[in-house]
Amino acid sequence: MSTSSTAMSNNGEPLFEAFLNKHDEHAWEEIIRAIEPSIHEVDRTATRIWFYFFPLSIARALRQAEDPEQLARKLLLKGRYFLKDQIDLSHQFLYGHRYWREIKSAVASLAASSSAPASLDLAAQIREVAREVANRIKVDESLLIGITAVAFMTLQQVGAQAFKASTAVPKKPVAKTPEQIVRERARDDSQGLLSFLKPDKIFTITFDENDPDARFKLINTQHLTTAAALDKREYHLRDPRCIVGEGPIPVECRSASCGTCWVGVLGGAEKLSEVRELEWRRIKEFGYIDTEEPKPVIRLACQAEAFGAVSIVIPPWNGVFGKFLRGYQSLLEDPEESPSARDVVRTRFNLKPPNNDR
Repeated sequence: MSTSSTAMSNNGEPLFEAFLNKHDEHAWEEIIRAIEPSIHEVDRTATRIWFYFFPLSIARALRQAEDPEQLARKLLLKGRYFLKDQIDLSHQFLYGHRYWREIKSAVASLAASSSAPASLDLAAQIREVAREVANRIKVDESLLIGITAVAFMTLQQVGAQAFKASTAVPKKPVAKTPEQIVRERARDDSQGLLSFLKPDKIFTITFDENDPDARFKLINTQHLTTAAALDKREYHLRDPRCIVGEGPIPVECRSASCGTCWVGVLGGAEKLSEVRELEWRRIKEFGYIDTEEPKPVIRLACQAEAFGAVSIVIPPWNGVFGKFLRGYQSLLEDPEESPSARDVVRTRFNLKPPNNDR
């Protein structure tokens, strides 16, 4: 359907995008909680990680900024932090990514519809799209719910036109069943028959499940970044944030001061040390996660010690934006806050007034 036939809201937004934009980050947290039990185990944690990797609050702040690059510098954002530049690639660590073309087409058609959304329950809409595509391509619906939620959020952040127009070709996923991947994430390295004689056990850390070479070895109780530094391949050619000779995890300090080494934990979170006070404090200041879980799905690799094989995902960017987001959201969303206080925040970060937001 052409863009010209797409129904518009009162403020000129396409109707479906206007519906999506009524959902802020808090609303999305409730939606993910609602659909999480229905997501196949292979993508349950991966879906949560993706939403931490691409927070709506950062996307909205950058979109509202008069100068997004200047705001990015103030928030110390480094790497590929714009979702619009990786629409088809950001979710390659989800098993459901292999069905992205079908899900993307279904969501794009929904966005182009001239009809109002069939339901005001976004979680129900996510399930419905997943169900329709699953029936059409004959796969288990649970494998599509996570990637469908990712598609809806991607559309909300980048807009229907960019969402539909993106054409990047992702690399081919591994030919494994979801159950095989789940079992592999739980499996530890065999230490051999005489393992009790070995002073230090050796485990494998996987940082890209779609690449059989994306692994490095870790000595029992080593920090992830310490073990990664023993991998001397030229990762800086792929990601400029990586330091020559320091391995695949970007790192600048090893003391929880820079936030560069944050990772998502796909499998084996229970085989990492519990979060200590320094990591708790810093990871919230960076803005990556705010939780009381002792072993959450987002960690600072320089603070996490491993006691077994772990599968991680390295995000394509890093920054220090937690304090800004808390202050920005509380000021702009509090109806009792004075207009002058809101103006101070907008001026400081070169933000447009909210009615200029897409």
